[in-house]
Amino acid sequence: MSDTPSTIETSTTPVKGFGWEDSAELHKCEDGGGLFHRFKTIRRGTVAELIRFVMGMPEDRQDDYAIQKDGDHTFRIGEIRNLSRRADFPKNA
Repeated sequence: MSDTPSTIETSTTPVKGFGWEDSAELHKCEDGGGLFHRFKTIRRGTVAELIRFVMGMPEDRQDDYAIQKDGDHTFRIGEIRNLSRRADFPKNA
């Protein structure tokens, strides 16, 4: 028997929503030879915590940051703003 979980979804139960409590890193985007050439990790936390952190910054600085969700993908400011507006976004820590 394999220790690797199957990638085939056999469950008929609906997905329980977005992974707000998933681990993530906040990156400062540093332009050094192209758009978002390098990323510098400056903070770790849950996806929700980091979204709240970025949205609490002055609007003109928000575009300098991205959130890398562990094992998933990078959220740029457009996605961060959209996620913060979702009805299921946990507003309080």
